[in-house]
Formats: sequence, C-alpha cells, structure tokens
Amino acid sequence: MILIDLNQVMISNMMMQIGNHQNAEVDENMLRHMVLNSLRSNKVKFEKDYGEFIICADDKNYWRREMFPYYKASRRKSREKSELDWNAIFSALNAIREELKTFFPYKVIQIEHAEADDVIGTIVHKEGKILNTGEERILILSGDKDYIQLHKYANVDQFDPVRKRWIKCNHPDIFLREHIIKGDTGDGIPNILSSDDTFVANARQKPLRAKKIDELLSNGIPTELDHNYHRNRMMIDLDRVPNTIRNETIEVLQQQCGKDRSKLFNYFIKHKLKNLTEVIAEF
Repeated sequence: MILIDLNQVMISNMMMQIGNHQNAEVDENMLRHMVLNSLRSNKVKFEKDYGEFIICADDKNYWRREMFPYYKASRRKSREKSELDWNAIFSALNAIREELKTFFPYKVIQIEHAEADDVIGTIVHKEGKILNTGEERILILSGDKDYIQLHKYANVDQFDPVRKRWIKCNHPDIFLREHIIKGDTGDGIPNILSSDDTFVANARQKPLRAKKIDELLSNGIPTELDHNYHRNRMMIDLDRVPNTIRNETIEVLQQQCGKDRSKLFNYFIKHKLKNLTEVIAEF
C-alpha cells in the first residue's frame, strides 16, 4: 500500500505556486491542478510495486496540543506575522481534501483531533512486519523524519516526493530515542534538558551536545529528566497515539472499501481540468 501525507503534498505545491512572493494570492484552481497532478504522478510511479493508494489527512485541534499546549505554537505565530492569507489558503486546501473524499476512488482517512502522522503510524503498526516474509510492501510518501521510526518494519519504505529521494535509516530504534532526546524545533518540542515553554518564551535551549546524547543513550534517562523525556515521547513516538484514534483509523479504513471511479469524469469537466482529463485513466 502507498500511504501519502496529504498535507505535505498540498503545502509543498502551494509554496511552489507562490514562490518568493510572500504576499501573493493563492489560485485555488491552479493549486487543485498541481495537487491532483502530484497525486497522479506518484500513483503512476509507485502503484505497480506498492499497490493501493491511501491518502492520509490532518484534522484540526490536534490531541497533542491538548497534552502539550506549546505544540506547534511557533507555527501559529509565524502565520499571524505572514502576509499570506492563511484563512483563504486553508479554505482552498480543505475544499480540495473534501473533493478527494467525495469524487475520487481513493481511501481518504481523516480522524478527528489527529494528524496524518497518527493515521500513517497506526496503519503501519498494524500492517508492518518485523521480518521480511514477502508480505505486502508499504510505502510512506513524505519527507517527514518522524516516519523514520517506522523503518523498523522490514516491509516499509519511505520516499520524499518533494526532494525526489529515498529516505533510509539503518537503526530506526536509535534514531527514535535520539529524536525524543533532541526534541523537534519545528514542532515546538524542546530537547529534554529544556523547559516546556522554551520556544514560546523565545529562550535558548540548554546545549545538548553529541557526547551528552551518547551518555543518555548508554546510561538511560536520569530521574530529574523523566518528565521532559515523557513529554517528548508522547509528542514524537507514533506508538503513543491514543487508542481511540487508532481504533477509529482502522474503522474508517475498512468503511471506505469499494469506492469507485464513476464520479471522476464529471468532476474533471466541472473544474475545467482539461490536461488531467486526458490522463484520467491514471487516477
């Protein structure tokens, strides 16, 4: 199966459209064409080797933010300062996502309070195989390093569709532990030596050099850092996704069996997708 992180595909195509024009208006029709063509291209490229195409989408009001209020807080601040009309952008992206659900033959999985990471992690944990037994191969289409932890399964590969490169890791278990220790600046998660509000307070993280990371990996996490390690693990480790979200993901996945292509042609005509209509068989 092919698991595609829809948000990454849509945002990367949007950024390609606006280029360096940070105050540009986003053309919804152009964005729709770019997103659909990107999905088509990746489906054509990988379907033969990996099979079914499954689109995994972000919801809003993430469960991680309920547990850690500073999760991705800096992204919200950046959008508030941006000249881009993010309300219009998200309106366009949401419309395209709903169209994919309604008119396309793909399973589109969006779970309340969950991110695409949660959906992909849940499916991979269910279908992944530790030993290479010839079972169904799984391809994760995303450049997000959070998915490297899922490389522990022998039937899982990862491809970055933006940079057009394969992502490999020989020791995903060590990578995960290091990732938890170092945190994730982009998601507002400080390293385990630093306090919860480090980034929103515009404070510097406490230095975490390679020697200290090696010491923590070798000797374990000291008691005084238990809280911060647990904080980061809940945010990063995809094995920590709440059971309610896991169960709903599998349920929605099963409910979407049997979707067909009958609505595609009229959809393409309605949105004047002439170039894509010529390759409609590839969708």
